Amino acid sequence: MDYGKVAYVGGGNMTRALAGGMLSAGYEPHHVLISEPLAEHRDTLARELPGATIFEANEDAVREAECIVLAVKPQILCDVCKPLASLVQQTRPLIISIAAGVRAGDIENWLGGELPVVRVMPNQPALLRLGISGLFANEHTSKYQRRAATNIISTTGPVVRVASEDDIDTVTAVSGTGPAYFYLLVDMLVKVAVDLGLSYEDALALVLETARGAGEMAEQSGETMDALIARVRSPGGTTAAAFDLLDNTDFRDIFSAAVVAARDRAVDLANQAHEEGKE
Repeated sequence: MDYGKVAYVGGGNMTRALAGGMLSAGYEPHHVLISEPLAEHRDTLARELPGATIFEANEDAVREAECIVLAVKPQILCDVCKPLASLVQQTRPLIISIAAGVRAGDIENWLGGELPVVRVMPNQPALLRLGISGLFANEHTSKYQRRAATNIISTTGPVVRVASEDDIDTVTAVSGTGPAYFYLLVDMLVKVAVDLGLSYEDALALVLETARGAGEMAEQSGETMDALIARVRSPGGTTAAAFDLLDNTDFRDIFSAAVVAARDRAVDLANQAHEEGKE
């Protein structure tokens, strides 16, 4: 589905991923509009996204857009939205925000109210079109607009629709922050392997391919994670020794608490943005 002109406000990495995904999926290049204040970044965008139209001013990018993707840092989203309110109220586009921790209601208010707003939480692997995103649509968003938003975002990977906006905070903690959890585990395994005598190159290859294979097994087997663990964890074997140690510590509780802390921080950021937007 080509939704018409889609304007990206902000020319960072996620815009490059999403806009590039749209072009690869067959969207008309002249339907991809991007605003970016820095000249050197505009030059990079023009090279990497041939056919897209690059603007310096946000107003120029969004003027004729049927959909606006807000792809700026949460801390400046209010300041970006308010100057666009008059123009947006005239054109009534679909609004998609990929800013973490900023509620749809606040975005809607900053843009003048009564607008279809979709919040999306993508993650870093979207840069390789291997991402996954959570999506929440407010009550002003039609089925057609939900479908359009899903199609745009899914050019970088699968999309999980959630019914409650609060669930986006959980998505942020699980998949938005999630890549960093796996990077930490990779780093720990590699460092232990090196300490035990392997070269860094060999250790990294072993860990990355193990992670890749385990992910595929988890996706394709249809089994629970407990069942997959049990297939590796032979009684009295090496995996059992590792898990006996883990099970006798508070490893699972610590990790669960870390994810909850990430969720709580997303809520804090939303509350902070709400209060700052009143000023």
